[in-house]
Amino acid sequence: MVETINSIIGSEVRNIYLAYLEKQNNASGNLLVHHFGEFSTDFINGLTDGIEEMMVSNADSKKVIKRVFSILIEGLQNARLHGEKDEQGNQYSFLFIVKGKDNYKIIMGNLINHEDRVIAERYLDKINLMTSDELKSYYLEILDNSFFSRKGGAGLGFLTMRMKSEQKLNYSFDKLNESLCFFTVEITLLRD
Repeated sequence: MVETINSIIGSEVRNIYLAYLEKQNNASGNLLVHHFGEFSTDFINGLTDGIEEMMVSNADSKKVIKRVFSILIEGLQNARLHGEKDEQGNQYSFLFIVKGKDNYKIIMGNLINHEDRVIAERYLDKINLMTSDELKSYYLEILDNSFFSRKGGAGLGFLTMRMKSEQKLNYSFDKLNESLCFFTVEITLLRD
Protein backbone atom coordinates (compact mmCIF):
# COMPACT_ATOMS: atom_id res chain seq x y z
CA MET A 1 0.00 0.00 0.00
CA VAL A 2 1.27 3.49 -0.87
CA GLU A 3 1.16 6.07 1.92
CA THR A 4 -1.08 9.15 1.79
CA ILE A 5 0.65 12.09 0.10
CA ASN A 6 -0.12 15.68 1.06
CA SER A 7 1.65 17.61 -1.69
CA ILE A 8 1.14 18.08 -5.42
CA ILE A 9 4.74 17.00 -6.14
CA GLY A 10 4.34 13.91 -3.94
CA SER A 11 1.12 12.94 -5.73
CA GLU A 12 2.73 13.34 -9.14
CA VAL A 13 5.76 11.28 -8.10
CA ARG A 14 3.48 8.59 -6.65
CA ASN A 15 1.68 8.44 -10.03
CA ILE A 16 5.02 7.97 -11.81
CA TYR A 17 5.87 5.19 -9.33
CA LEU A 18 2.48 3.50 -9.84
CA ALA A 19 2.91 3.63 -13.63
CA TYR A 20 6.32 1.92 -13.30
CA LEU A 21 4.82 -0.62 -10.90
CA GLU A 22 2.06 -1.48 -13.36
CA LYS A 23 4.60 -1.73 -16.20
CA GLN A 24 6.80 -4.08 -14.15
CA ASN A 25 3.84 -6.22 -13.07
CA ASN A 26 2.86 -6.65 -16.73
CA ALA A 27 6.41 -7.31 -18.00
CA SER A 28 8.28 -10.56 -18.08
CA GLY A 29 10.50 -11.12 -15.11
CA ASN A 30 10.01 -11.40 -11.39
CA LEU A 31 9.53 -8.16 -9.45
CA LEU A 32 11.72 -8.75 -6.37
CA VAL A 33 11.57 -5.34 -4.70
CA HIS A 34 9.63 -2.13 -5.06
CA HIS A 35 9.72 0.82 -2.70
CA PHE A 36 8.28 4.33 -2.72
CA GLY A 37 9.50 6.92 -0.20
CA GLU A 38 12.77 8.05 1.31
CA PHE A 39 15.89 5.92 1.20
CA SER A 40 16.92 6.07 4.86
CA THR A 41 20.12 4.45 6.05
CA ASP A 42 18.04 1.81 7.86
CA PHE A 43 16.10 1.06 4.66
CA ILE A 44 19.31 0.69 2.65
CA ASN A 45 20.88 -1.61 5.25
CA GLY A 46 17.77 -3.79 5.51
CA LEU A 47 17.39 -3.97 1.76
CA THR A 48 20.93 -5.15 1.16
CA ASP A 49 20.53 -8.02 3.63
CA GLY A 50 17.34 -9.22 1.94
CA ILE A 51 18.67 -8.87 -1.60
CA GLU A 52 21.82 -10.82 -0.74
CA GLU A 53 19.73 -13.72 0.60
CA MET A 54 17.54 -13.72 -2.53
CA MET A 55 20.50 -13.67 -4.89
CA VAL A 56 22.32 -16.45 -3.05
CA SER A 57 19.13 -18.57 -3.16
CA ASN A 58 18.92 -17.84 -6.92
CA ALA A 59 22.44 -19.31 -7.27
CA ASP A 60 23.85 -16.06 -8.64
CA SER A 61 27.62 -15.86 -8.78
CA LYS A 62 29.58 -13.77 -6.29
CA LYS A 63 30.61 -11.54 -9.19
CA VAL A 64 26.99 -10.76 -10.09
CA ILE A 65 26.03 -10.22 -6.45
CA LYS A 66 28.91 -7.75 -5.98
CA ARG A 67 27.99 -5.88 -9.16
CA VAL A 68 24.31 -5.61 -8.15
CA PHE A 69 25.30 -4.40 -4.68
CA SER A 70 27.68 -1.82 -6.06
CA ILE A 71 24.99 -0.44 -8.38
CA LEU A 72 22.37 -0.44 -5.63
CA ILE A 73 24.55 1.28 -3.06
CA GLU A 74 25.72 3.95 -5.52
CA GLY A 75 22.20 4.65 -6.74
CA LEU A 76 20.47 4.63 -3.36
CA GLN A 77 23.15 6.80 -1.75
CA ASN A 78 23.00 9.19 -4.70
CA ALA A 79 19.23 9.57 -4.29
CA ARG A 80 19.49 9.88 -0.50
CA LEU A 81 22.31 12.41 -0.49
CA HIS A 82 21.62 14.40 -3.65
CA GLY A 83 17.87 14.03 -4.23
CA GLU A 84 15.89 17.23 -3.86
CA LYS A 85 12.91 17.81 -1.57
CA ASP A 86 9.44 19.08 -2.39
CA GLU A 87 7.92 22.29 -1.00
CA GLN A 88 7.08 20.49 2.26
CA GLY A 89 10.57 19.06 2.75
CA ASN A 90 9.77 15.52 1.56
CA GLN A 91 12.30 13.58 -0.45
CA TYR A 92 10.40 11.24 -2.77
CA SER A 93 12.25 8.36 -4.39
CA PHE A 94 11.50 4.90 -5.68
CA LEU A 95 13.25 1.63 -6.40
CA PHE A 96 12.43 -1.47 -8.42
CA ILE A 97 14.52 -4.62 -8.73
CA VAL A 98 13.40 -7.09 -11.38
CA LYS A 99 14.95 -10.49 -12.02
CA GLY A 100 14.74 -11.55 -15.64
CA LYS A 101 15.71 -14.84 -17.22
CA ASP A 102 19.27 -13.65 -17.89
CA ASN A 103 19.50 -10.24 -16.19
CA TYR A 104 18.62 -7.99 -13.30
CA LYS A 105 16.99 -4.64 -13.93
CA ILE A 106 17.33 -1.92 -11.31
CA ILE A 107 15.16 1.18 -11.65
CA MET A 108 15.65 4.13 -9.32
CA GLY A 109 14.15 7.60 -9.28
CA ASN A 110 14.35 10.81 -7.27
CA LEU A 111 13.57 14.51 -7.40
CA ILE A 112 16.10 16.76 -9.14
CA ASN A 113 16.34 20.50 -9.90
CA HIS A 114 15.95 21.57 -13.51
CA GLU A 115 19.41 23.16 -13.45
CA ASP A 116 20.91 19.84 -12.34
CA ARG A 117 18.96 18.02 -15.05
CA VAL A 118 21.02 19.63 -17.80
CA ILE A 119 24.27 18.68 -16.06
CA ALA A 120 23.10 15.11 -15.39
CA GLU A 121 21.88 14.66 -18.96
CA ARG A 122 25.20 15.79 -20.47
CA TYR A 123 27.16 13.60 -18.08
CA LEU A 124 25.03 10.49 -18.66
CA ASP A 125 25.16 10.96 -22.44
CA LYS A 126 28.94 11.33 -22.23
CA ILE A 127 29.54 8.16 -20.19
CA ASN A 128 27.00 6.17 -22.22
CA LEU A 129 29.15 6.75 -25.32
CA MET A 130 32.36 5.54 -23.67
CA THR A 131 33.98 2.16 -24.13
CA SER A 132 35.02 0.07 -21.13
CA ASP A 133 38.61 1.32 -21.37
CA GLU A 134 37.49 4.95 -21.71
CA LEU A 135 35.28 4.55 -18.62
CA LYS A 136 38.21 3.24 -16.56
CA SER A 137 40.46 6.08 -17.72
CA TYR A 138 37.79 8.68 -17.01
CA TYR A 139 37.22 7.20 -13.54
CA LEU A 140 40.92 7.53 -12.72
CA GLU A 141 41.00 11.04 -14.18
CA ILE A 142 38.14 12.14 -11.91
CA LEU A 143 39.87 10.63 -8.88
CA ASP A 144 43.12 12.42 -9.77
CA ASN A 145 41.46 15.78 -10.42
CA SER A 146 39.24 15.63 -7.30
CA PHE A 147 36.28 17.16 -9.17
CA PHE A 148 33.35 17.79 -6.82
CA SER A 149 29.83 18.96 -7.59
CA ARG A 150 28.04 21.72 -5.68
CA LYS A 151 26.57 19.00 -3.42
CA GLY A 152 29.93 17.40 -2.75
CA GLY A 153 29.86 14.46 -5.16
CA ALA A 154 32.61 13.71 -7.63
CA GLY A 155 30.29 12.16 -10.24
CA LEU A 156 31.55 8.66 -9.57
CA GLY A 157 28.14 7.16 -8.74
CA PHE A 158 26.79 7.09 -12.29
CA LEU A 159 30.20 6.21 -13.65
CA THR A 160 30.44 3.25 -11.26
CA MET A 161 26.92 2.10 -12.17
CA ARG A 162 27.78 2.30 -15.87
CA MET A 163 31.05 0.38 -15.36
CA LYS A 164 29.52 -2.33 -13.15
CA SER A 165 26.50 -2.91 -15.39
CA GLU A 166 28.58 -2.92 -18.58
CA GLN A 167 25.45 -1.47 -20.22
CA LYS A 168 24.27 2.03 -21.07
CA LEU A 169 22.23 3.76 -18.39
CA ASN A 170 18.71 4.49 -19.61
CA TYR A 171 17.24 7.58 -18.05
CA SER A 172 14.31 9.98 -18.23
CA PHE A 173 13.08 13.20 -16.64
CA ASP A 174 9.46 14.07 -15.87
CA LYS A 175 8.81 17.79 -15.36
CA LEU A 176 6.85 18.38 -12.15
CA ASN A 177 6.91 22.20 -11.87
CA GLU A 178 9.14 25.14 -12.82
CA SER A 179 11.98 24.08 -10.52
CA LEU A 180 11.70 20.30 -10.06
CA CYS A 181 11.54 17.22 -12.22
CA PHE A 182 11.65 13.53 -11.44
CA PHE A 183 14.76 11.71 -12.62
CA THR A 184 14.59 7.98 -13.32
CA VAL A 185 17.52 5.74 -14.23
CA GLU A 186 17.23 2.13 -15.39
CA ILE A 187 20.24 -0.17 -15.18
CA THR A 188 20.34 -3.64 -16.73
CA LEU A 189 22.92 -6.13 -15.51
CA LEU A 190 23.50 -9.51 -17.17
CA ARG A 191 23.45 -12.51 -14.83
CA ASP A 192 26.42 -14.28 -16.46
